[in-house]
Amino acid sequence: MRIIFTGGGTGGHIYPIMAIIERLKERKIATNDEILFVGTQKGLEAKIVPGAGVNFTTIEIQGFNRKHLLKNFSTVNMFIKATKKAKKILQDFKPDVVLGTGGYVSGAIVFEAAKLGIPTMIHESNSVVGVANKFLGHYVDKICYSFDDAAKQFSEKKKLVKTGNPRSQQVLGLHETEVDLQTKWNLNSNIPTVLIFGGSRGALAINRIMLQSLLKLKKKPYQVIWATGTFYYEKVIAKLAGIDYGNNIKILPYIEDMPALLPEMTCVVSRSGATSIAEFTALGVPAILIPSPNVTHNHQMKNALDLEKAGAALVLPENDLNPNNFISSIDHILLDTKYADEMSKSSRSLGVPDASDQVIKVMETISN
Repeated sequence: MRIIFTGGGTGGHIYPIMAIIERLKERKIATNDEILFVGTQKGLEAKIVPGAGVNFTTIEIQGFNRKHLLKNFSTVNMFIKATKKAKKILQDFKPDVVLGTGGYVSGAIVFEAAKLGIPTMIHESNSVVGVANKFLGHYVDKICYSFDDAAKQFSEKKKLVKTGNPRSQQVLGLHETEVDLQTKWNLNSNIPTVLIFGGSRGALAINRIMLQSLLKLKKKPYQVIWATGTFYYEKVIAKLAGIDYGNNIKILPYIEDMPALLPEMTCVVSRSGATSIAEFTALGVPAILIPSPNVTHNHQMKNALDLEKAGAALVLPENDLNPNNFISSIDHILLDTKYADEMSKSSRSLGVPDASDQVIKVMETISN
């Protein structure tokens, strides 16, 4: 099967595709030569996709500027050029199916594919549907989604297929090699442990609340692993110079083997991007979610509230965050085994262990 994938800008658009590609190769449904990822040169995909050895090409495109409308003349011209290049890519590669996950680049590729009569589909990872996917929903053959709230935002109900996030299936396979806390960080594997992180670069609000809470956390009968993010690590270490923050707290810049570490955690504290949520629910890890307010349509808050409603997470809005509610939320999970177990069961019930296979099944259906 020949497949074009497209999506870009954020990890939430890229990682589901990478999970599907990995599964396609495992099942020998498509070889590397039969797969092409179309993104932008400026997006995160330009680093991640070629780095994984996946064939990658780009088109130049940008979103509309709502504050400076005059700048949109160049955006329109860019879109017209992008669709022409998209058409050429499609005609040259001759895909059996095209799958988009969001971002303006997917708008151009998937729309052109639909016009050419090529089977098309989209996948929406978040609970709030992005602009590109909302537009493409009218033209594609199938719409895959993870959150029930997302399904309500599409008018084409017959096209909807709930597949979950492909990252869920991928992370279940990746966690088979577990981390030994004692060997790696001199921590006790039999003591409740919380992992606190804000992504690879880190999150300022999460790091700030950790600095304010550290001396209280060092007195707790549980362990803390705090990944500051590579951008903030040296600044955090400099602020803690000369401060004894206890042997139960480990401060790191980044977690390389997250899927292997997560099953060892009693709880996680993080942002609420679609990829992170897919990982937590696949493994049934209770979460304290601090949604980023700096995302389109506040979709991280909607993602987080969906988990909280299901009993799988506690939500702390960034503007309400303080050491008291932060520490008490961690205490509530780590010091109450029964509550943590209930949250874990609720979390696992939301995970989709065969999400990639479900998406692939849809691909096979529309391409035949």
